[in-house]
This record gives sequence, structure tokens and C-alpha cells, in this order.
Amino acid sequence: HFGVNLFPRIRMSGIKGLQGVVRKTVNDELQANIWDPQHMDKIVPSLLFNLQHVEEAESRSPSPLQATEKEKESPTELAERCLRELLGRAAYGNIKNAIKPVLIHLDNHSLWEPKIFATCCFRIIMYSIQPQHSHLVIQQLLGHLDANSKSAATVRAGIVEVLSEAAVIAASGSVGPTVLEVFNTLLRQLRLSIDYALTGSYDCAVGVSTKIIKEHEERMFQEAVIKTIGSFASTLPTYQQSEVMVFIMNKVPLPSSQQSIEAGKAGENRNRLTQIMLLKSLLQVSVGFQCSNMLTALPSAFLDRLLSAALMEDAEIRLFVLEILISFIDRHGNRQKFSTISTISDISVLKLKVDKCSRQDTVFMKKHGQQLYRHIYLICKEESNVQAHYEALYSMLMLISVELANEEVMVDLIRLVLAVQEMAQINEDNLTAYNRCALFALGAAYLNLISQLTTVPTFCQHIHEVIQMRQKEAPYLLPEDVFVERPRLSKSLDHLAPEVFFWQSKISEVLGGSGYNSDRLSTPYIPQLTDEDRLSKRKSIGETISLQVEVESRNSPEREQRAPAEEITYETLKKAIVDSVAVEEQERERRRQVVEKFQKAPFEEIAAHCGARATLLQSKLNQIFEITIRPPPSPSGTITAAYGQPQNHSIPVYEMKFPDLCVY
Repeated sequence: HFGVNLFPRIRMSGIKGLQGVVRKTVNDELQANIWDPQHMDKIVPSLLFNLQHVEEAESRSPSPLQATEKEKESPTELAERCLRELLGRAAYGNIKNAIKPVLIHLDNHSLWEPKIFATCCFRIIMYSIQPQHSHLVIQQLLGHLDANSKSAATVRAGIVEVLSEAAVIAASGSVGPTVLEVFNTLLRQLRLSIDYALTGSYDCAVGVSTKIIKEHEERMFQEAVIKTIGSFASTLPTYQQSEVMVFIMNKVPLPSSQQSIEAGKAGENRNRLTQIMLLKSLLQVSVGFQCSNMLTALPSAFLDRLLSAALMEDAEIRLFVLEILISFIDRHGNRQKFSTISTISDISVLKLKVDKCSRQDTVFMKKHGQQLYRHIYLICKEESNVQAHYEALYSMLMLISVELANEEVMVDLIRLVLAVQEMAQINEDNLTAYNRCALFALGAAYLNLISQLTTVPTFCQHIHEVIQMRQKEAPYLLPEDVFVERPRLSKSLDHLAPEVFFWQSKISEVLGGSGYNSDRLSTPYIPQLTDEDRLSKRKSIGETISLQVEVESRNSPEREQRAPAEEITYETLKKAIVDSVAVEEQERERRRQVVEKFQKAPFEEIAAHCGARATLLQSKLNQIFEITIRPPPSPSGTITAAYGQPQNHSIPVYEMKFPDLCVY
């Protein structure tokens, strides 16, 4: 009562009384247990009330060490010291009882929305409790966030931002034994917020809730959750960060996965927003992720799902995937040096940090290199690409060259860029003039830098000559004219002079003379397309199947002996797709029935089924043993030995004597 009095001196006396009670009873087993909820529910709110009533509370440091003498005598400072002392003495089992009154006080007085006082309180709490108890506070906040899942977005955002602050302070290496549960809670809140924004209601039925949901507030809450996910992840060790990224990626709904994809217009919007928010969260985690071993950073299952998202038609999703891959590959801080696409004449001005390609990087590129090249090539074909996509593609190509490239990788990247140039030149995909000019400019910028990295004079000379010719005859094929606010383009791209192209034969010749694999360099790059395009709902499904048919017939050793190939028509392709899908469905249904039978059938039925199969197997084995041990007699009635000597009785196999060297 005295602790919340309006007169400062009386409040001071009340706080000193509380301080004395805490010191007297906190560790005295003979006294009343001060940690009981009925005591904490009175002590903690009184101290918080005195903390709350202070001028310019947001600018005051939570540490009392630098306070003046006058401030030390104020009720606020005394209440803070008392609260710190109380929390510092809290044991593991008492943390919950000490934190719960804080959460209730902040709820009752609507102190989450400005968040200044709430943040100040939890800074005091996190710095006062014992470090090994930090994760208990985090769990209390997460539980409170779940309890307020239908509160206003500003309240939820305040709780989440306090969580973010607390996570940074609790950066001792772990946030408790249930790390994935923390991220599961945050991702669940993210999905709930998306549903709220789409339906306009906190209930399942649209329009049932009486509360008005503001979409911009929900968007602010979503950004706060994403920021908090990044803050949490930055406190974890590398192996746990990797687990968190796999966990988030498995939550992204993709057409090629078992994740549920909702149908209808509302379902499409929900899927798209969920994909974008989860990829944003993944990007936040990957930015702070540092791992020298790419095989550890990008496990096969994780990389497959991530690259599957790169083939989606949504341009924003593709850009997020590229940014995530770039953050993984960039281990020396070179990303910003490739943020602008240009044809600089001296690469030394970039001051790149380049290390020799490690053995782990070589193994990673042997395993996943072709997969990365294929997705880069397919992303280049997208008509919805804008300048940000080409900048991300340029950064990714350069970072692979700097971080992961040996001679073989360098050759493959050059072949890939020349294939992209051919794509823009032939234009089978009916790309716009901007897309074609952007691809030409992308190739010029990359080959300009890569030629300086290889330090082969004749290679540099060829690239420099082509760039000079473009500057004179076709400046719209260079990044300086394309990647600007108002691109200067040309519509007559089908009749370009041969001098403005980079020629594969010339590059193969000059690099082959310097020890590079000229045979591989002279081979045009052709992407190895797979069923992933069909699963990702790409537009070129007909091209995919026809290419697979061609590759299969070309690689088969029995190609010449086969009958003439059947003419491929639209109906043939349609039948092939339908049949393959039907076979997959039948196999999946058969497996489901087997699993369901063993899960739900009575034990006697399963035992009878297995017994019948075992009896059949035993009878077959008996027949085999009988034939082996008692071979039938010869027509003459005797068995002829190896040297023609007659033998009246056969010797069973198990009785035969073999030399020691023949026995295993």
C-alpha cells in the first residue's frame, strides 16, 4: 500500500520496507515463502508502479551504476534496485512466479503498445536474473504471446519486440532445450496474422469478430516477428542455426512437396503470403549465418526445396531465393562490391577478399554445381524479371566465381553465361526487349570481371574488344545503358553484327592455350531439365518431356537396334503425362493401403498373413535343399565321378570334405 502512495517520501518508505522483507525472508526457510504467487502478485506490481512514474523513463539507463546521488534517492531508482535484488535471488523454480505479475501488470495498464516501458522492464529482468535462467523468461514471453493471439496487432507486436530485445541479452549460446519450439511459436503467430489480414477476423468464420483488423498493423506485426526470428537465430551456435533454417524451409508450402497447398483464390493468396513471409524469415536467419563448409550450410534436402522455390512464377519469391543463396555463398563480405552491374576496367578497385577453393567447396560444387547452374539458367528465362533480379544473378555468379570456383567451375560458369547470351540472341521464349538487353549486359559484366580474375591476357583482350565494339555500335547491350532509371533499349535485336557477341570458339581457343579444358569449353551448355519443372508448374512442360525423350534415346547403347521412334504429338505427350501421374498415384495408394493394414488390422489377421507367407517360403526352401542335397540318379543308375569312375551313392553337400583353403 505504501509503495504506491502518491507522496514520494511515503513511497520511499514503502519500497524500503519491501526491500527489508525481501532480504529477510528470501532465503529463510522458517519465514513465509515470499515467492508464493499471493506475495509476488503484491510486491512486483508495487515496484513496477514506482518504475513507471518517472520522467523521461525511455532515456534512462537500466543500470544504477552511473546514477547521481539525487537519483539514487528517488522512488524510481530505489524500486529498480529492489527489483534487481529480488530477481537476482530468484532460483530456477521461482522465475515463473516472479515474471507472471510483470506480464499481468503490462496487460492491465496497456503498456505493450508504446513498448518503451515494457522493454525497460525486461532489460532490468534479463540483466538481473542468473544467466542460466534466461530461457525461462523467453518461454514465459512466448506463452504470453500465444495467450494474446487474438489481441490487437499492436499489442502482439509489442510483445514480439520485447522478445527480440530479451533474445539479444540472452545471447549466451542457447535459448533453452526447446529451440525449435521457440521458432514454431513465432511461425505459428506469423501464419495466424496472415489469416487475420486476409479474412478480416480473429475467428475462423469471416466477419464474425467484432474487432476491426487493420491490415497495415498486421503487416507491422509480421515484420516484428521476422525481425525477432533473426534476433533469436543470431544467439544460437552454427549447428542450431542450420537446424532452424531447415525447420523454416520445411514449413514453406511448395507444389513439389507434401506441404498442403490450398486451392481457390483465397488459398492462392494465403499460400503466396505464407511463402513470402517464411522466406523473409529464412533470409533474416541466413544473413547472420557464418559457416565455412558449404556442405554443412546447404544440406541436399534443404537446397532442393530452396531451389524448387526459385522456379516459381512469382517474381518476389524468386528474388528472395536468390538473396538467401547469396547470403550463404558470401563468406568474405564481397556481396556489396557486386551490388552494381558495370564493366569496370580494373578489378583491383573492388578490393575483393579471395581465398583458395577448399576441398569441401570442391566437393560441394561437384555435387550441386549443375543444379545451381540449371536454376540460374531457368531464372534468366523469366519474363517477369526486373533490375533487382539481374543484380542478384550477377552477384550470385560473381560470388560463386570468387568463393567456390576452381578451373572446372570457372569453365562451367563461362559456358553458362554464353548459353544465356545465346538464349537472348535466339529468343525462343519471346522475351521482351528489356529482358534480352539485360541478359546481354549481364553476360558482358560477368565476362569482363571473370577475364580479369583468370589473368589470361588473350582472354581479357577478346572480352575488351567486344565491349569496345558494343560501346560504339550497340551501347544498349551494356549495363551502363540498361540498368539505369530510364533504360536505353533497341527493338532491332535480331540483326546484330557478329562483332558484338562473345564467341565460344574464340574463348575456348584462348583459354585452352593457357591450360583450361578446351574440349569442355567448346561444348555448349545445355541444362539438364528434370520433373521438377512439372512439379513447380512451369510453362515449358512439353519442352521438358521432349528433351528427356531425346536424351534417353541418345544415351542408350541399344539405340541402333530399336524400332523407329514413335512420332511425338500433343496427344502422345498428354498420354505420357497422364500415365506417369496415374502410375505414381497407384503406387502411392498401394503403399498407403499396406501401411493402413498394418496399423489398423487385428493382430490375428496380420499373424495369419505373415504365417502363410512364411509357410510358402519354407516349402520353396525345402525344395531347393532337396535338389541340392539329394540330386536325382543318372539314367544308368549310377553317378559318374569326375574321372569316369562309377559311384553308387551320392554324398550330401554337408558331408563333403573340402580342402582348408576352400572353406570360408
